[in-house]
Amino acid sequence: MKLSGDDISTLRELAASYMEIAELPVMREKIELWKALNRSKMQRPMVCIDQLPWDELSADETLQCRIADPYWRNVEWELRATIYKWRHFPVDMVVEPFITIPKVIGNSGYGLGAECDVLRLTEETTAPSRLYKQVLTGFEDIGRIQDMRISVDAAKTREVWEQAQHIFAGAAQLMQGHGIQFHLGVWDYLTEVMGVENAYIDFMDRPDFLHACMDRITGAAIAGIEQANALGVHDDISNRCHCSYVYTDELLPGCGEGKGPVSQNSWAFGLAQLFTSVSPRMMEEFEIPYISRMAEYFGMIYYGCCDRLDDRLDIVKTIPHVRKVSCSPWSDRKRFAEAIGTELIMSNKPTPAFVAEKSVNWDAVEADLRLTVELAKANNVNLEMILKDISTVANQPDRLTRWADIAMKVVGA
Repeated sequence: MKLSGDDISTLRELAASYMEIAELPVMREKIELWKALNRSKMQRPMVCIDQLPWDELSADETLQCRIADPYWRNVEWELRATIYKWRHFPVDMVVEPFITIPKVIGNSGYGLGAECDVLRLTEETTAPSRLYKQVLTGFEDIGRIQDMRISVDAAKTREVWEQAQHIFAGAAQLMQGHGIQFHLGVWDYLTEVMGVENAYIDFMDRPDFLHACMDRITGAAIAGIEQANALGVHDDISNRCHCSYVYTDELLPGCGEGKGPVSQNSWAFGLAQLFTSVSPRMMEEFEIPYISRMAEYFGMIYYGCCDRLDDRLDIVKTIPHVRKVSCSPWSDRKRFAEAIGTELIMSNKPTPAFVAEKSVNWDAVEADLRLTVELAKANNVNLEMILKDISTVANQPDRLTRWADIAMKVVGA
């Protein structure tokens, strides 16, 4: 991991810009607002923007990476992306007063890999389409799914930490990243190795096979969770989970103030997006028993993504330690706000379709956001709004800035 003098200068310059932002007094104000929301005592709705079409934003000089080494290029990218977002659409983001230096951690996954055809418009396309092939075909293949194995390269971790102290000496405070955050949406993996259409058919034709698959994958994931506990590499200091800020007195009282790198002190997120097209009863049978086994290990859970959940919130609420629930563009917001209650957080996902059209109807954007805020207010709901899964802005990055300005006006910031 030899870096040139220019590489070191690049990182130090970025660190200086990053720390100027991180040390702004508004960061403490934002943390307190997030903590109020996350304890279900919201002061105002909170706003995030994430999962961006970076290929359409990359012309900006801020985003031009220069370092070749993969590890340090990743650190460089994180600094550049943070600076870019703050300059163009900060909304309620929090920039912490240190640079995180990740440990070098390996994750074997589940052994059996997916095979797919990929369709992309260009090599830089942020969100290509994929057609998954069936590599998990029958009971005899289930044994090919292996327990997740977590490993730590102690030598490389020590090397990059010592290197970081040299690179950033006098320029920035450092924090060594504690580890990994678990994705409990194991249906994503299952549908990658068998194909979405095949899974839907098997709900009817081979339910026992699907249960056997889910039991094996869940056990494999739990093996990884337990090994990460033994190694002490759960990420208890990450301030985000599934694009949402997670400051809480219980787990993360402030910047880097985690309670220890084990699962019960950490957030994880789960989802089962294909269940949007099946009944709540089927979700209760095929998803809840498995996500619940995994969720028991964690301090708090963010549940859902693009799935529709307004018609099954009573089921979602049974997931252990669930704290935030996604209200996607496919959910009925009125029904969701009426059913979520006052203890959980309604994590609304405004549709990114508005900023993807040839021209944007900004009045419609504002009306849509106001409707969500009004429904939450009418039902005493704790609300966050996260614009995410943004595949395109029609090559007009300033659309994100305008969306951000409108959203912050709507929430009264």
